[in-house]
Amino acid sequence: MWLVVGLGNPGTQYERTRHNIGFLTLDRMVGLTGAHPASSSSFHGELFKKSDLLLLKPMTYMNRSGIAVAAVKNFYKIEIDHIIVIHDDLDLPFGALRFKKGGGSGGHNGLKSIDSMVGNDYIRVRMGIGKPAYKSQVVDYVLHDFSKEEQAVLGPWIDHAAHAALELTRHPLDIVASRYSVKTPKWSAT
Repeated sequence: MWLVVGLGNPGTQYERTRHNIGFLTLDRMVGLTGAHPASSSSFHGELFKKSDLLLLKPMTYMNRSGIAVAAVKNFYKIEIDHIIVIHDDLDLPFGALRFKKGGGSGGHNGLKSIDSMVGNDYIRVRMGIGKPAYKSQVVDYVLHDFSKEEQAVLGPWIDHAAHAALELTRHPLDIVASRYSVKTPKWSAT
Protein backbone atom coordinates (compact mmCIF):
# COMPACT_ATOMS: atom_id res chain seq x y z
CA MET A 1 0.00 0.00 0.00
CA TRP A 2 1.25 3.47 -0.94
CA LEU A 3 0.21 6.80 0.55
CA VAL A 4 0.70 9.94 -1.53
CA VAL A 5 0.13 13.20 0.35
CA GLY A 6 -0.35 16.56 -1.34
CA LEU A 7 0.30 19.46 1.01
CA GLY A 8 -1.79 22.61 1.08
CA ASN A 9 -4.37 24.58 3.03
CA PRO A 10 -8.15 24.06 2.88
CA GLY A 11 -10.46 26.88 1.86
CA THR A 12 -11.24 28.77 -1.34
CA GLN A 13 -8.92 31.65 -0.38
CA TYR A 14 -5.93 29.27 -0.68
CA GLU A 15 -6.97 27.22 -3.74
CA ARG A 16 -4.53 28.70 -6.28
CA THR A 17 -1.74 29.78 -3.94
CA ARG A 18 1.86 28.64 -4.22
CA HIS A 19 1.57 26.78 -0.91
CA ASN A 20 -1.20 24.62 -2.42
CA ILE A 21 0.78 23.14 -5.30
CA GLY A 22 0.64 19.79 -3.47
CA PHE A 23 -3.18 19.89 -3.38
CA LEU A 24 -3.32 20.84 -7.06
CA THR A 25 -1.03 17.95 -8.00
CA LEU A 26 -2.95 15.47 -5.85
CA ASP A 27 -6.21 16.55 -7.52
CA ARG A 28 -4.59 15.71 -10.86
CA MET A 29 -3.54 12.30 -9.53
CA VAL A 30 -7.12 11.58 -8.45
CA GLY A 31 -8.21 12.31 -12.03
CA LEU A 32 -5.44 10.19 -13.57
CA THR A 33 -6.12 7.16 -11.36
CA GLY A 34 -9.90 7.33 -11.05
CA ALA A 35 -9.50 7.01 -7.28
CA HIS A 36 -12.72 7.18 -5.26
CA PRO A 37 -13.37 9.08 -2.02
CA ALA A 38 -12.59 6.93 1.01
CA SER A 39 -12.61 9.72 3.53
CA SER A 40 -13.47 9.48 7.16
CA SER A 41 -13.50 12.37 9.59
CA SER A 42 -11.01 10.44 11.71
CA PHE A 43 -8.39 10.95 8.97
CA HIS A 44 -8.54 14.77 9.18
CA GLY A 45 -8.41 15.07 5.41
CA GLU A 46 -9.81 14.15 2.03
CA LEU A 47 -8.75 10.59 1.29
CA PHE A 48 -9.08 8.84 -2.07
CA LYS A 49 -8.40 5.16 -2.76
CA LYS A 50 -7.67 3.09 -5.84
CA SER A 51 -6.58 -0.50 -5.19
CA ASP A 52 -3.31 -0.24 -3.19
CA LEU A 53 -2.97 3.54 -3.62
CA LEU A 54 -4.17 6.14 -1.11
CA LEU A 55 -4.19 9.85 -2.00
CA LEU A 56 -4.50 12.32 0.89
CA LYS A 57 -5.14 16.06 1.14
CA PRO A 58 -4.78 16.98 4.84
CA MET A 59 -7.51 19.40 5.94
CA THR A 60 -5.65 20.40 9.10
CA TYR A 61 -3.88 23.42 7.56
CA MET A 62 -0.25 23.19 6.57
CA ASN A 63 1.30 23.52 10.04
CA ARG A 64 -0.60 20.47 11.29
CA SER A 65 -0.33 18.18 8.24
CA GLY A 66 1.32 15.46 10.30
CA ILE A 67 -1.93 14.78 12.17
CA ALA A 68 -3.68 13.61 9.00
CA VAL A 69 -0.65 11.73 7.68
CA ALA A 70 -0.21 9.86 10.98
CA ALA A 71 -3.92 8.97 11.14
CA VAL A 72 -3.90 7.39 7.66
CA LYS A 73 -0.47 5.79 8.13
CA ASN A 74 -1.50 4.16 11.40
CA PHE A 75 -4.95 3.02 10.24
CA TYR A 76 -3.63 1.38 7.06
CA LYS A 77 -0.31 0.30 8.64
CA ILE A 78 1.74 1.94 5.90
CA GLU A 79 5.52 1.77 6.12
CA ILE A 80 7.25 5.15 6.05
CA ASP A 81 9.18 4.26 2.89
CA HIS A 82 5.80 3.91 1.15
CA ILE A 83 4.81 7.51 1.86
CA ILE A 84 5.30 10.20 -0.80
CA VAL A 85 4.79 13.86 0.08
CA ILE A 86 4.28 16.47 -2.66
CA HIS A 87 5.10 20.00 -1.51
CA ASP A 88 6.13 23.51 -2.53
CA ASP A 89 9.83 24.34 -2.24
CA LEU A 90 11.12 27.91 -1.94
CA ASP A 91 14.70 26.82 -2.63
CA LEU A 92 13.95 25.71 -6.19
CA PRO A 93 13.05 28.00 -9.10
CA PHE A 94 9.45 28.07 -10.26
CA GLY A 95 8.71 24.98 -12.33
CA ALA A 96 11.61 22.87 -11.06
CA LEU A 97 10.87 19.34 -9.89
CA ARG A 98 13.21 17.37 -7.66
CA PHE A 99 13.00 14.21 -5.59
CA LYS A 100 14.53 13.21 -2.29
CA LYS A 101 14.16 10.62 0.44
CA GLY A 102 14.51 11.70 4.05
CA GLY A 103 16.37 14.75 5.26
CA GLY A 104 15.37 17.93 6.99
CA SER A 105 12.31 20.07 6.54
CA GLY A 106 14.14 23.06 5.03
CA GLY A 107 11.96 25.29 7.19
CA HIS A 108 8.74 23.98 5.59
CA ASN A 109 6.12 23.82 8.35
CA GLY A 110 4.12 21.04 6.69
CA LEU A 111 7.21 18.83 6.54
CA LYS A 112 8.13 19.73 10.12
CA SER A 113 4.70 18.57 11.26
CA ILE A 114 4.94 15.28 9.33
CA ASP A 115 8.49 14.67 10.59
CA SER A 116 7.35 15.13 14.20
CA MET A 117 4.42 12.72 13.79
CA VAL A 118 5.79 9.90 11.62
CA GLY A 119 9.53 10.50 11.11
CA ASN A 120 11.33 11.90 8.09
CA ASP A 121 12.33 8.89 5.99
CA TYR A 122 9.63 9.35 3.36
CA ILE A 123 9.95 10.35 -0.30
CA ARG A 124 9.52 14.02 -1.17
CA VAL A 125 8.39 15.45 -4.48
CA ARG A 126 9.77 19.00 -4.32
CA MET A 127 7.98 21.48 -6.58
CA GLY A 128 9.91 24.73 -6.96
CA ILE A 129 7.95 27.92 -6.44
CA GLY A 130 10.91 30.34 -6.33
CA LYS A 131 11.26 32.79 -3.48
CA PRO A 132 10.67 36.45 -2.74
CA ALA A 133 13.47 38.99 -2.61
CA TYR A 134 13.36 39.27 1.19
CA LYS A 135 12.92 36.59 3.83
CA SER A 136 10.34 38.77 5.59
CA GLN A 137 8.05 38.33 2.55
CA VAL A 138 7.96 34.50 2.62
CA VAL A 139 4.58 34.05 4.34
CA ASP A 140 2.82 36.50 2.00
CA TYR A 141 4.59 34.97 -1.01
CA VAL A 142 3.58 31.35 -0.37
CA LEU A 143 0.00 32.31 0.52
CA HIS A 144 -0.40 34.44 -2.61
CA ASP A 145 -1.84 33.19 -5.90
CA PHE A 146 0.49 32.22 -8.72
CA SER A 147 1.18 35.08 -11.12
CA LYS A 148 -0.67 35.14 -14.46
CA GLU A 149 2.51 34.00 -16.21
CA GLU A 150 2.91 31.11 -13.74
CA GLN A 151 -0.76 30.14 -14.02
CA ALA A 152 -0.37 29.90 -17.80
CA VAL A 153 2.08 26.99 -17.40
CA LEU A 154 0.78 25.29 -14.26
CA GLY A 155 -1.08 22.60 -16.21
CA PRO A 156 1.89 20.88 -17.88
CA TRP A 157 4.04 21.14 -14.73
CA ILE A 158 1.34 19.71 -12.45
CA ASP A 159 0.66 16.94 -14.97
CA HIS A 160 4.38 16.08 -15.11
CA ALA A 161 4.63 16.00 -11.29
CA ALA A 162 1.47 13.87 -10.95
CA HIS A 163 2.82 11.28 -13.39
CA ALA A 164 6.17 11.29 -11.57
CA ALA A 165 4.52 10.68 -8.20
CA LEU A 166 2.57 7.76 -9.65
CA GLU A 167 5.78 6.34 -11.11
CA LEU A 168 7.34 6.45 -7.63
CA THR A 169 4.79 3.83 -6.55
CA ARG A 170 6.03 1.53 -9.32
CA HIS A 171 9.76 2.20 -9.75
CA PRO A 172 12.78 3.02 -7.56
CA LEU A 173 13.40 6.66 -6.65
CA ASP A 174 16.65 6.95 -8.62
CA ILE A 175 14.99 5.80 -11.85
CA VAL A 176 12.03 8.16 -11.44
CA ALA A 177 14.33 11.05 -10.51
CA SER A 178 16.46 10.50 -13.63
CA ARG A 179 13.37 10.53 -15.86
CA TYR A 180 11.28 13.26 -14.25
CA SER A 181 13.61 15.74 -12.50
CA VAL A 182 13.43 19.26 -13.89
CA LYS A 183 16.39 21.37 -12.77
CA THR A 184 16.00 24.20 -15.22
CA PRO A 185 12.29 24.74 -15.70
CA LYS A 186 11.14 23.87 -19.20
CA TRP A 187 7.69 25.40 -18.77
CA SER A 188 7.23 28.67 -20.55
CA ALA A 189 4.28 30.94 -21.09
CA THR A 190 5.75 32.13 -24.39
